Amino acid sequence: MTGDLAAAIRSRLGSGPSRRFVALAGPPGSGKSTLAEGLAKALGPGAAVLPMDGYHLDNAVLEARGQRSRKGAPWTFDTDALVRDLARLRADDRAVLVPVFDRALDLARAAAREIGPPVRIVLVEGNYLLLDGPPWADLAPFWDLTIRLAVPEPVLEARLMARWLALGWSRDRARDWIRGNDLPNIRAVVAGSRQADLTVATG
Repeated sequence: MTGDLAAAIRSRLGSGPSRRFVALAGPPGSGKSTLAEGLAKALGPGAAVLPMDGYHLDNAVLEARGQRSRKGAPWTFDTDALVRDLARLRADDRAVLVPVFDRALDLARAAAREIGPPVRIVLVEGNYLLLDGPPWADLAPFWDLTIRLAVPEPVLEARLMARWLALGWSRDRARDWIRGNDLPNIRAVVAGSRQADLTVATG
């Protein structure tokens, strides 16, 4: 699938000197990160991944706002910073340092990845890139191509349970987090996202 999708991206974007942006969106647990990294490898050194998760608000900020229990919800990201970095990348006049989320540490590491001038295709991956409402709709003008992952909800639940257990969570803690946070986020993505140029059904 990755090779075919990489070929479709090249075909849809065409050739030219300008930097292009691909939005790879889908609910939590849909495999966005894995697919994005595979696509970057298939597309070669001229492609790089920009993960939306790097723009998570810090836990201290979420605690102060009383939102720690909903970390990962649409309003718990610094979308202004993501728009700023996309604009810097669109300007294409220098290397841009972007944050990357460390899941094991549960925090974003600032300036953890460099996207330099040789990169002509930026694969932006994240849950809410296609949400049709503020502030996420402000991202729409950046996308040259949009891809949406469609995965059945039971498959997503099983994957998320495996994710949290692998991080050392108890099954009860993982189940409560999935029910109280992950599932509402999944349903927000499914119900609120715009149609994509390409839809990839898996699971």
